[in-house]
Amino acid sequence: MPPDYCNALPVCYAAIVGRKYLRRMDTSMPQDSPLVRQWVLLRTLCARHYGVTIKEMAQETGVSEKTIRRDLEMFQQAGFPLIETVTDHGRKKWRIESTGHQPDLSFAFDEAVAIYLARHLMEPLAGTVFWQAAQRAFKKIRASFGPKAIDYVERFAGMFHQTMVGTSDYTKKADLIDELMIGIEDHRAVFLTYQSLQATEPVTYDIYPYGLTYHRGSLYLIGKAPDHDEVRIWKVDRIEKAHVEELRFQMPEDFDLHEHLSKSFGVFHGDGDVHVKVRFSPTVARYVQESQWHTSQKLTKQNDGGVVAEFDLDNTEEIKRWILSFGKHAVVLEPVELCQAVIEELTVLAAAYGNGGGREDTLSARV
Repeated sequence: MPPDYCNALPVCYAAIVGRKYLRRMDTSMPQDSPLVRQWVLLRTLCARHYGVTIKEMAQETGVSEKTIRRDLEMFQQAGFPLIETVTDHGRKKWRIESTGHQPDLSFAFDEAVAIYLARHLMEPLAGTVFWQAAQRAFKKIRASFGPKAIDYVERFAGMFHQTMVGTSDYTKKADLIDELMIGIEDHRAVFLTYQSLQATEPVTYDIYPYGLTYHRGSLYLIGKAPDHDEVRIWKVDRIEKAHVEELRFQMPEDFDLHEHLSKSFGVFHGDGDVHVKVRFSPTVARYVQESQWHTSQKLTKQNDGGVVAEFDLDNTEEIKRWILSFGKHAVVLEPVELCQAVIEELTVLAAAYGNGGGREDTLSARV
C-alpha cells in the first residue's frame, strides 16, 4: 500500500472527528468554564496571525484583563509556543507560533491539540490500519508538546466519555483489513472467505472492493460481486479471510461511495424510491428533532407536541428497525407496505410473548 495513503487517511478522519469533538465541548460545557474560555483563547491566538491584545481577549471572553494574564501565564508554563510582540505604537500583542515548535504538520497548533484529543474517538478502530497510522500521528503530535502541556491537554480529554456499546473489536483483523485496503487502493480483486448471518458455513469467492464505510460501531465493505454482477455489502466482522489477487478490475467511472449510500438509512443499498412518513408522539418528539437521521429528512411539528418525519429512501429495511425501536411512540403513515411490515413484526412479537417466551426468558435470567 502506498505510504502516503496510509498516513493521510487517518489524519483526515481525525481532523473530522476533532471538529465534532470541539463542537460538542463548546455546547455541552458551561460557557463560563475556565477550560472553555482557555480553549477559546487558544483558538483565537492561533487564528490571529498578527496577534491579539490582552484587552481584546478580555472583551471577547467577557473576563477581566487580570484573568487573561493569568491564562497566558498558564499557557507559557505549560510550554505552549506563545509569542509576545510589540507594535509600532507600543501595544503588546500575543499569538501562538505554529511553526518551529512542532513537527512538519499541515495543521495549526490548536488543530494539533484537537486531533490529539480526538484519539479517544478512534478507539473502536483499534487494530486496523487506520488506528496504527493514527497512533503514529498522535505520537508526532505528542512529541511537539512538553510534559506540562500534555498534562494540561489531558484535562480536556477527561471531561468526555465515549460509550462502546455494540462496537466491533478489530484488534485481531489488522492484516485482513490491510488486505482489503490494498485491494481498494490498487483496484485488485480480493478472495474472501465470508459467513453471512443466515449461512451455516462460510463460502469463498472473488469480489472487487470499492470502499469501506463505518456505521454504528462496525466496518462494512462495499464492492462488486462479479458472479452476480451487482454491488453488494459485506460486514467486516464476518469476513474470516481476505487475500489480494493479481487480477485487476476497472472501477466504474460513475461510482461514488457517498452517492451510492446517500438514499440508504444506514449502509444497505436498494433500488427503490420510497417516501417514508412517520408520526412520533410528544414523548419522543424532542429526541427525534435533536438529530439528523438522514440528509432527506423533513420534520413537521404537530399541534399536540408530536412531530411527523419524512424521508426519501431506496429501501425500508433499516428504517423499519429504527421505527420499531420507538415502540408505541412511532406510527408509520406512509407507505402502506412499510406499515404492514411493522404490523407483521409486532404480531410475531406479541405471539412470542403470548406463548410465554418472555416469561421464560425472565425466569431464566433471574435463575
